[in-house]
Amino acid sequence: QVQLVESGGGLVQPGGSLRLSCAFSGSNFSRYVMGWYRQAPGKQREMVATITTGGTASYTDSLKDRFTISRDNAKNTVYLQMNSLKPDDTATYFCRGDRPGRIGTWGQGTQVTVSS
Repeated sequence: QVQLVESGGGLVQPGGSLRLSCAFSGSNFSRYVMGWYRQAPGKQREMVATITTGGTASYTDSLKDRFTISRDNAKNTVYLQMNSLKPDDTATYFCRGDRPGRIGTWGQGTQVTVSS
């Protein structure tokens, strides 16, 4: 049974940075495509970034200059480095793991609030 636990969210001022972490428990982390998604109040959940088993990253175009996804297969963890944060980045950020032939797994989310 795969479980994902996000951490690293919080309150940050505009222009600041945060690094989110997603700890994966279960087997075969390296075989999972991992992703970060976010959902702001009253809005649909949207993809932020994904990273393949081989380490290839993809981003929503509007975020690729400020956000960086990475993974550490030795630590079973995926990260999201967020720089130059804006109030519009305020959302709950979710981690997701996908493996072919299996139902994807979501974490419980971590809140990011960008405000002065």
